[in-house]
Amino acid sequence: MSTPPTPLELFDLDGQVSDIDLDIRNTVRSALDRSVRPRIRQWYEDAALPAKELAKELGDLGLLGMHLEGYGCAGTSATAYGLACTELEAIDSGVRSLVSVQGSLAMFAIYRWGSEEQKQQWLPAMAAGDAIGCFGLTEPDFGSNPGGMRTFAKRDGDDWVLNGSKMWITNGSVADVAVVWAQTGESSRDIRGFVVPTDTPGFSAPEIKGKMSLRASVTSELVLDGVRLPADAVFPEVRGLRGPLSCLDEARFGIVFGSVGAARDSLETAIAYSRDRQIFDKPLAGYQLTQAKLADMALELGKAMLLALHLGRLKDEGKLRPEQISLGKLNNVRAALEIARESRTILGANGISSEYPVMRHANNLESVLTYEGTSEVHQLILGKVLTGADAFR
Repeated sequence: MSTPPTPLELFDLDGQVSDIDLDIRNTVRSALDRSVRPRIRQWYEDAALPAKELAKELGDLGLLGMHLEGYGCAGTSATAYGLACTELEAIDSGVRSLVSVQGSLAMFAIYRWGSEEQKQQWLPAMAAGDAIGCFGLTEPDFGSNPGGMRTFAKRDGDDWVLNGSKMWITNGSVADVAVVWAQTGESSRDIRGFVVPTDTPGFSAPEIKGKMSLRASVTSELVLDGVRLPADAVFPEVRGLRGPLSCLDEARFGIVFGSVGAARDSLETAIAYSRDRQIFDKPLAGYQLTQAKLADMALELGKAMLLALHLGRLKDEGKLRPEQISLGKLNNVRAALEIARESRTILGANGISSEYPVMRHANNLESVLTYEGTSEVHQLILGKVLTGADAFR
C-alpha cells in the first residue's frame, strides 16, 4: 500500500489559512504532541488532571486568552485560536475545555465586561497561567434556562452578598477567581456578573467525582454561602443575559473547531489501525466496507473543517452572528461524535481499550454535545431564525 494523505489533506485546506495562523497551528500541534499527548491517557484513567501545572505550560505557549488584545494576551486572529482549539481537542476535550473556560469564558467576561481595575488585577496572571478562572452560570436546576437562576446577590450597605450554587463548573476546584452570574432583582434583566476571588469566606468548590466523560478535566460545584464582596466586584455596566450569553458564544466558537480535532484524531487512528490489522490474510484497509466507512468519515470531517474555517473568517471580519455559531456547534459536534463512534467499530474490540484514543474521544464528545447549549437548544435557535417563531416556551 502507498503512503496515503491524511484525511484533511484531501481538501487542501492549508491554502485557506494565512501563513501566520498555520505557523501557530503547527507550533501548538508540535508542543502538545511532545508534552501533553504522552500523559493524557494516564490523566484520563486516573480522572486527575494536574490543572495548575498544565495551565502554566499552556500559558507559556501563549494559548490562554490568545485571541484577546493586551493584558499579556497574544492578540491572535480568531481563526488562529480556532485552529489551536483543534489541536487541543485532538489531544483531549478536557484539555481544550481548560483553555476554553479560561480564555473564552472567565477571561473574556472580564475583558469584555469588567472594569479596568478588574482587568489589570486578573488578566495578566490568567494569560500567563499563574491564575486559573472558572465561569459560574449553570445551576443544578437551570442549565438550558439560565434566566431562571436562583443564585442571588443582595446589597448590604456598600457590599454585595451572594448566596446560591452553580453546577458542572470546569476548573472550579482549582480556580483562583470565579466569574459568577447572579440574580439581583425579579427578572432575567436583573442578572449581573461578579468577580469572586475563590479565597473569599463562604466560597467553596467541591469537585464532582464519578464522571464517565471529560475525566481529564476538573469539574465542580460552586457553593456561595454568604459570600461578601465589595461594591467594585460587580461588572459595572452589563445587565441581563446579554453578558453571559456573549461569553458562551466565544466558547462555542472554540468548540466548532475543537470538535474537529477529536474527530480527526479518531479517524487518523482508525486509518492507521486498518492498515496494520490483518484480517483473513490481508489488511483490514483492503476491504470495501472499511473503505466506505473511512471515505464517509473523511467527507464529514472535511465538511466540518470547511465550516469552521468559514466561521473563523467571518469572526475575523467582525461579521459572525450567534446563530451561525449555533450552526457550527450543532453540525460539528454531531459529526465528530459519529466519526468517533464509527472509528471505534473499525478498531473492533481494541476500540474500547485506552491504548487507543477513540473511545476516550467518543466519551468526551457526549459531554461536548451537551454543554454550551444542547443540540436541542441550537436546533431551536436555528428554528427561530428560520421561522420567526420562538419555540422555547
